[in-house]
Amino acid sequence: MSERLHTRGSRSRTETEDESERTDETLSCPECDGNVINDEEHGESVCADCGLVVEADSVDRGPEWRAFDSREKDEKSRVGAPTTNTMHDKGLSTNIDWRDKDAYGRSLGARQRQKMQRLRKWNERFRTRDSKERNLKQALGEIDRMASAQGLPDNVRETASVIYRRALNEDLIRGRSIE
Repeated sequence: MSERLHTRGSRSRTETEDESERTDETLSCPECDGNVINDEEHGESVCADCGLVVEADSVDRGPEWRAFDSREKDEKSRVGAPTTNTMHDKGLSTNIDWRDKDAYGRSLGARQRQKMQRLRKWNERFRTRDSKERNLKQALGEIDRMASAQGLPDNVRETASVIYRRALNEDLIRGRSIE
């Protein structure tokens, strides 16, 4: 105790040296004073001795796929497009291709074409369920059209879309034309 004397709120020199040594080294477990190791695979800091999870990261930043050699790793990529405010559903819904082709590029038969047309129609109906979503879809299309005509960059389109969404949520659009 004599090594760690406190003088009016300030720490002694040996106490701050001890703390800096501990932070330079590995962390110690609050339960058993064992060594804490980082488990990168699970995104956690775990005590090597007692198994206590000291810190957990809820986001797994690793890939959503496995690769067993470097060639497989190079062939893999992240999946899905990023979300965007320039689409009424933020780009998260399913899109059914307008072409009447199967996965191998062969033309569909008459019965399959009819089925795909019906699926497209229902998909479109589910994507825009209420009048607010239909209004938003039409307005974002208009924003995209005007931005294309003026040659504006994507960040301007994105900002205009966010502003329109905010105005729609605060009921400032009701009774006004989209243009």
